[in-house]
Amino acid sequence: MAGLLLTGGYAALFLYVIARWRFFGVPGLRRRWIGGLFLLKVAMGTALWAVYTFHYTDRSTADIFKYFDDGNVLFSALPAHPEDFVRMLTGIGNDSPRFDEQYYMRMNNWYRRYDTGYYNDAHTMIRFSAVVRLFSLGVFHVHTVFAAFLSLVGLTALYKAFIGFVPGMGPALALGVFGWPSVLFWSSAPLKEAVLFLGLGLFVLSIFRRLEGPWRAADVACMAVGVLTLISLKSYVLACLLPGMIALWWCRRTGGRRAVWKYVAVAVGVVAVVLTLPSVRPDLDVVALIHQKQRDMVGVATSVDAGSFIPTAPMAPGLAGMLEQLPQALSSAFLSPFSVWDQGIFGLLSGMENLVLLALVPWALIWARPKARVDIPLLLFCLSFCLALALLIGWTTPIVGALVRYRIPFLPCWSLAFLLVADPEKLKRLIPFPRR
Repeated sequence: MAGLLLTGGYAALFLYVIARWRFFGVPGLRRRWIGGLFLLKVAMGTALWAVYTFHYTDRSTADIFKYFDDGNVLFSALPAHPEDFVRMLTGIGNDSPRFDEQYYMRMNNWYRRYDTGYYNDAHTMIRFSAVVRLFSLGVFHVHTVFAAFLSLVGLTALYKAFIGFVPGMGPALALGVFGWPSVLFWSSAPLKEAVLFLGLGLFVLSIFRRLEGPWRAADVACMAVGVLTLISLKSYVLACLLPGMIALWWCRRTGGRRAVWKYVAVAVGVVAVVLTLPSVRPDLDVVALIHQKQRDMVGVATSVDAGSFIPTAPMAPGLAGMLEQLPQALSSAFLSPFSVWDQGIFGLLSGMENLVLLALVPWALIWARPKARVDIPLLLFCLSFCLALALLIGWTTPIVGALVRYRIPFLPCWSLAFLLVADPEKLKRLIPFPRR
């Protein structure tokens, strides 16, 4: 009962913040709707807890619990050894054998099973869980409430960044940003995706504001928090964003003419840099890292006998191997969810969501607005991010369930691309959204 009251108290506190904080005063989306979205996210996070409690019962391998449990180990240092707690939280002076013996060896996820030599993003989530533990008193559902709120902040930031480009289409944009089932499900629990959306939203909002006008101190702070969050969790999402951001900045500064060629030029430049990096810094061999990540994920899939495993041939060495598997990577990213539609409720939902995702392409073309009214540079930004992330995930993720989860960062941009092309009047006739 005490845990329920504590969870309800924090939920009420965040509802009050939503009602009072200026950040949530956004066009086309009432605060009470945002509050309802928050409660829906808490419910979805609780549903995910139920799945990993009553269906997938191995707590040590359940993503939803492993950071919580390891965070409790880190937090256990605070009462007797507060200096150890601070060192582990900051990552400063925490590498001595004593920390291994007393803390890290008691955790299941501080060390990777397959070490790539790069920063282990599990550390970020373990530290995040330890910080929330200061407020939760060990009640798991409080962590769900915090995660749901942080991801709501990030998704709201994405909505604020996008709404100026599709005026009058607020309800449709809200559905495209907040409403994807996989976004609701995976970003509403104490998982990487919840905090990732916080970083993604703040970063995109700050950059878009800079592209359209002068930068304020708050925008600089948002960008700093966003970049640090993305780097410490899923740096590849930031890497997929940057080429499109650079090309969009170029188009905004020089005009929208020849936008396609500007994006192509940036893409060629990025590929050249990626291929040149190993000769300067051998530890920054991106191509080799992608090959290694594919091998590691295949190893994980075979060791746990993943039910949605996609049989994947080993990638040939170098860039040629990646190009050879490019069609398969795109097929995995955009078509593989159809292969699991008959594997329970989650497979069915994944297949239905994927059907909507692909159907948006012909719908956009059928309901297209005149080309002169399409923001081509912004459309290309959305498509470049979606394509880059889809390729990276398709190359490295041979498990459909993981693939559906890992691709959720591009779904809001996919929705924006659809709305940039679709004629608002035709869309309103089909979907009679209520007015404010």
